[in-house]
Amino acid sequence: MLGAAVALIVVAGGSWFGYRQLAGESCGGRVSITVAAAAEIAPAVRDAAAEWVDDGGAVDGTCVAVEVSTSSPVDVAAVLAAEHGVALAGVGGAAGNATVPDVWVPDSSIWVERLRAAAPGFTPGVNASLARSPVVVGVPEPVAGQLGWPQKKIGWTDLLASVTSGANLKAGIVEPTRDAAGLSGLLALGAAAESSGSNAQQARTAALRALAAGRSVVRDDLMARFPQAADAQSLSSGLSLAAVSEAGVIAYNARKPPVPLAALYLEPAPAGLDYPYSVMPGLDPAKNAAAGALHQALTSSGFRDRLGGHGPRGADGAGGAGSPAPASPPGTAPAPGDTDVAVVEKTLATWAATAAPARMLAVIDVSGTMRVQVPTAGNATRMQVTVEAARRGLSLFGDDWAVGLWIFATHLDGGDDWRELVPIRPLAAQRSTLVSALGQIQPTRGDTGLYDTIAAAYENVQDGWQPGRVNSVLILTDGIGNDDPDGGLSQQALMNRLQDLKDPQRPIQLIILGIGDSVNRGALEQITKVTGGGVLVAADPAQIGDAFLQGISLRPSAN
Repeated sequence: MLGAAVALIVVAGGSWFGYRQLAGESCGGRVSITVAAAAEIAPAVRDAAAEWVDDGGAVDGTCVAVEVSTSSPVDVAAVLAAEHGVALAGVGGAAGNATVPDVWVPDSSIWVERLRAAAPGFTPGVNASLARSPVVVGVPEPVAGQLGWPQKKIGWTDLLASVTSGANLKAGIVEPTRDAAGLSGLLALGAAAESSGSNAQQARTAALRALAAGRSVVRDDLMARFPQAADAQSLSSGLSLAAVSEAGVIAYNARKPPVPLAALYLEPAPAGLDYPYSVMPGLDPAKNAAAGALHQALTSSGFRDRLGGHGPRGADGAGGAGSPAPASPPGTAPAPGDTDVAVVEKTLATWAATAAPARMLAVIDVSGTMRVQVPTAGNATRMQVTVEAARRGLSLFGDDWAVGLWIFATHLDGGDDWRELVPIRPLAAQRSTLVSALGQIQPTRGDTGLYDTIAAAYENVQDGWQPGRVNSVLILTDGIGNDDPDGGLSQQALMNRLQDLKDPQRPIQLIILGIGDSVNRGALEQITKVTGGGVLVAADPAQIGDAFLQGISLRPSAN
């Protein structure tokens, strides 16, 4: 039996803050809740929760125990996405020890909004900010001085020009599909590119390629690439700039590095980090009440002071006691919740198309229905809008991509329903050939020999499979399914064939992009579940460009 004492129970995977069982104390029984918090805020949450429990934290007469774990937002997002049967671009699978918490405190509410948009059943409660941290551009102080800091006011347009002009500046980014600060910086840089007028496309592509060359998968790796000595050679060979959180710069400089970082507050201010307190949907009433009571404890006036030594500001944007952050950063950052999730997903899809090394076979439907006109695209045919989407996508791919092109209908090449126009080779050697081949594609009057074509395309990519790349097949079709008059493979026979061909050591993603509202999505999704990948449908063919980029973003990281 526990006497008149507070129990502090330590278990693997986190710290449990126990509850009092003092003689005569009003609370009895126990309800336990788990909290997964981003690394920079977890210590403050843990300390505040421990104090609350120590002071007799209870709800409706029931004692509360709290476990606070330090959890990467991307890992929790991956677990939640899997639980709801959806996928987030670039997120992939979760770490082995990641679980669904009762309360989630990621670094940015953009994680919550992305999940909410992808999974309508994901409806967390509260979502109030516990802390804030502006997103800045971290630059070694000597390099910042060369840019005019601290006297000169620097904007994103200035930074875009520096990154894309060939100047000796090495830009970096943490993979924006997995890091909220990296995503915020990418969105800001993309907005600057959009203001470039007729050169917007070229400016955006140049910026993305420059960032892709200096990307890191995790934040610690990025920070370690900043110069570790103040001599000219170290400064020129090290990382020159990257979008990071203000809290990240504070933590970096607290270690007294040989070259401190300057935090550049560029204008317009990008969306900052807001650390939302998100109560997961579906909790039983007791846990839900306990989570609400804990939230009240974390919004007390003293919580901001707990943050002072960890970097983030209070929820009102002001620094706590001992905070080294400037009293008020220039510019007013929009809240992440104000960011259009559709813009976010399109940006991430464009990023994936530009950044991830790939080996892809694109297979385009040229059956008779591709002659149908699209009223929302000025009466261009489905064939024309599809080819234009492919051409624009091709312009984003770097020269290190390897891309091939097939077309299919029925009996295009003897008894085969498909025909190879360009074999899979590096774009550095055949970009103009691919552009020319796309321009010559015309619809036939044939039917849709889809299933035989999928099998042949998958086998072709498998035969030339390359490690270190995302190997994939991209099918673009407006057919309701397979309508080959000569039969060919049935759906089940195709699935069996793909199951036989599939090799976990040589994964290939099958991505099917449906055009129009007649696509048999259910049947196609059953097929892609065998191989990995997915199905996207542009019900309005005029929107195929966006769907094309989303399809590219379904690809996982390279093996």
